Amino acid sequence: MNLGLNGDEVKVVPYTEEWSDEFLKVKKEIHENTNISKNRIEHIGSTAIKNMMAKPILDILVAVDDILNVDNSVIKGLKTIGFLRLKVERPNEIVFAKFTDNTYRVKTHFIHLVEYQKELWKNFIFFRDYLNDNEHARNEYLDIKLDYFKKQTSGINAYTKYKEAFVKNIFSKRISNK
Repeated sequence: MNLGLNGDEVKVVPYTEEWSDEFLKVKKEIHENTNISKNRIEHIGSTAIKNMMAKPILDILVAVDDILNVDNSVIKGLKTIGFLRLKVERPNEIVFAKFTDNTYRVKTHFIHLVEYQKELWKNFIFFRDYLNDNEHARNEYLDIKLDYFKKQTSGINAYTKYKEAFVKNIFSKRISNK
């Protein structure tokens, strides 16, 4: 399995079951090194959607009780298994990444640390489950991704922004289904 993107590189690769295997391995490492319970560690993002082409970076959702008071042992535990906190500023979320080596250029995994059962947790889980259960939405999302590459092949922020309306639309389905 080949995981990793260099800097601002953007590409998608065909789905592989190896992503699920890698997630299970990393989930176990997170649990063992942070004592975060297994039900608070979820595989999210496109690598968690069956048969979806995806960026070769594994997205992992990890939940704590209070994002403003994360126990230092959690951060140390994540660092022990190679995850470093990024200087990314997002409301109610702390982002960590794992890299291939000490040059810190090629990212292979992201951890999205959020509060358990709060809005972000619910949105990320709903998005994954909705696309896994809805072939039409899955195909629409894939078309949006592939359409981006007809126009350009770099710019991770531009790629994320290009998909944003679709993602927010799926999030809104969760809220309207309450």
